[in-house]
Amino acid sequence: MTGGVNHSFPGRTPLLADRAYDALRDMIVTLRLPPGTPINEERLSAELGVGRTPLRDALKRLEAESLVLIYPRRGTFVTEVNITDHGLIADVRRQLEGHAARRAAERLTAADRARLAELLETVRDRAGTLDRAGGMRLDTEIHRAVYACAHNRYLEATLEHYYNLSLRIWYLFLERLPEVDHTGHMSPLIEAILAGDPERAHRLAVRHVDEFEQSVREAI
Repeated sequence: MTGGVNHSFPGRTPLLADRAYDALRDMIVTLRLPPGTPINEERLSAELGVGRTPLRDALKRLEAESLVLIYPRRGTFVTEVNITDHGLIADVRRQLEGHAARRAAERLTAADRARLAELLETVRDRAGTLDRAGGMRLDTEIHRAVYACAHNRYLEATLEHYYNLSLRIWYLFLERLPEVDHTGHMSPLIEAILAGDPERAHRLAVRHVDEFEQSVREAI
């Protein structure tokens, strides 16, 4: 998966805490660190190649996003997945995903256009060849690219938060969910943004959230 909101300055190497955050976030949302897992700071520091201070900074961010719980003198644990929250999360995402897609279509820069064109080419080249996990990774990459193209760091951070919570539920039921329809869903969304069509981009983003929410509801 690609990284989320970059909190470092433009043109500078991402901070170690950002790198630790991205890695830990992806371990948690893909269930490599399952719900309830205690966080072994020493082991993770060695695995990620970062010190304890940036690791703890990353954990504080993950706690604020409801992905870990920090108990003084007891340790840090990956939060449990609350499946009943999925409908509530989807309700928020339905509004924000559509808004982000609309803004992306309105604010697209030359660099954004190149990035989305690259993703569109990837979808066309790899459609039907990805397994479920690979399909979810590509879906995640596209979502995060769209968030960045909206050029609103507050919107991007909020969407990242709710998308990450959704991802954990999706990975929990990955084998029972239909494969992501990149050709039917993501290609038209990217094309609408590239065409500068905010209304169509909004409509397609909302449809994607609705259909995924319905798929999860049926799976559970």
